[in-house]
Amino acid sequence: MRKAQPFAVTALVLVVIGIPLWLVVVTAGKSQGEALNPDLSLPQHWQLLENLRQVWTEGEVPAAFFGSLLVVVPTVALLLTFGSMAAWVLARRATRLNAVLYALGISGIVLPPAVVTVVLLLRQLGLAGSAIGMIGVYTGIYLSTVIFFVTGFVRTIPPALEEAAQIDGAGPVMVFWRIVLPLLRPVLATATILICLYVWNDVFYAFFVVGGRLDTLPLNLFRVASAGLYLNNWHLIFAYVVLMSLPLVVVLAVAQRKIISGITGGAVK
Repeated sequence: MRKAQPFAVTALVLVVIGIPLWLVVVTAGKSQGEALNPDLSLPQHWQLLENLRQVWTEGEVPAAFFGSLLVVVPTVALLLTFGSMAAWVLARRATRLNAVLYALGISGIVLPPAVVTVVLLLRQLGLAGSAIGMIGVYTGIYLSTVIFFVTGFVRTIPPALEEAAQIDGAGPVMVFWRIVLPLLRPVLATATILICLYVWNDVFYAFFVVGGRLDTLPLNLFRVASAGLYLNNWHLIFAYVVLMSLPLVVVLAVAQRKIISGITGGAVK
């Protein structure tokens, strides 16, 4: 039974991930007639590049791509900065107050945000429909995830490294930026991938906060598909999905080793 477990896991992964991925790629490479009823069959003639080129020009992808970057990059920077700072303090100062704050900090992982309340608050602040408002929403939603990952990783770092820097006269800010932060690169790489995955593909929160005022890739795909531009053009819809996923695939491939070490590093304690 134990020898069969790896094969069973591999088969499960191929079914759960491989089949949908195969369906997306082969459909994106078909013509309109072949893609009317999406299936797993290969296209008679591959036209993936032509479909990607058509989506890029007719779907206003460059503007939507810039809109996604405008939201994702500041969100990742804010979350990594404030999340790692909070996690360092919570991991190093073992007090009852910090234990309560840690529980509150990671409660956002299981507690869903009140979307209506968030939208009303942004309207009162004058941030509804703006990139700043969207960045603030994502930062508040996913700060719990960063704190959860980084706190466990910080506890694996020997406190002696920080104490040595303090003996040399370094203050808390210097200790964090010069000693702690460089050691957090693996877990921060993991957190970066997770945040990018959530924010890059999000359409739910973006629709309510910036829908119609700022175009992101998921919002643009939803708009052009619902408007009938891609009606019955499944080859273009799946080509858009491929195009939208390429940046995440590249980042994941580059940071793969650090992601694995970041996930397992915080599991020691």
